[in-house]
Amino acid sequence: MISEIKGLLLDLDGTLFHGGIMIPGADSLISGLRAKEIPFLFVTNNSSRTPAGVAEHLRAMGIEAHEREVCTSSLAAAAYVAEESPGASVAILGEEGLRQACLEAGLALVEEQPQYVIQGIDRSFTYHSLTRAARWITDGASFVLTNPDLMLPSDDGMVPGAGTLGAAIEAATGVAPVVIGKPKRHLVSYAAARLGIEPSDAVVVGDNMRTDIAAGAHAGCRTILVLTGVTTTGNLDHYKELTGVTPDEICGDLAELRTLLGV
Repeated sequence: MISEIKGLLLDLDGTLFHGGIMIPGADSLISGLRAKEIPFLFVTNNSSRTPAGVAEHLRAMGIEAHEREVCTSSLAAAAYVAEESPGASVAILGEEGLRQACLEAGLALVEEQPQYVIQGIDRSFTYHSLTRAARWITDGASFVLTNPDLMLPSDDGMVPGAGTLGAAIEAATGVAPVVIGKPKRHLVSYAAARLGIEPSDAVVVGDNMRTDIAAGAHAGCRTILVLTGVTTTGNLDHYKELTGVTPDEICGDLAELRTLLGV
């Protein structure tokens, strides 16, 4: 059993569900954490959904979730900008989750001469969007990317993610963005602060060595890899070498994770 858990930061897709299907044991894991009063947050790179939307998606699969328990890359990106420049003017290339997060953080959404360009997944992205973003950034706006995911699963196959759009903007401007989501540390550090704990007291749980486990390691958290998604026994050594990171614990499934956590 892992000791002295002050807070868990739980990945979603690949860890608790696949698409719209709950991974066996996810509901029992969450109910067990509640019964043991172990603090946790659902932490996701997804920038499109609002926290309420993420919680609704989880409940629809049978996983008890509340809006206040959801931490998205949009929330962390908005908080990053608001802390750096309170009330800053921002241009959004993204969807409702990002727009709402920026408004709630007290940022001013503008269409011209922004101080920041904040970009997430944007399924209405066009050549005009790319042109405007490139001009704003070239003129001096700071470039913030919610998450670097290049491709995402959808109901009918893989689709480009926020990172692919960000790569186009970076290519056009020569300016690398500040990346908020996993595998960078900002999202995980923000989530730990939401729980009122230091990153060193948090435990990151996820299925992806390149994002979840790397982000936890970069933020100074302990990490638990679950072999329920991207990382498998077959590719684990490859990902260890690729990331230079080794998880603190490895669980084959969520039943093993519950045993490790004592829930």
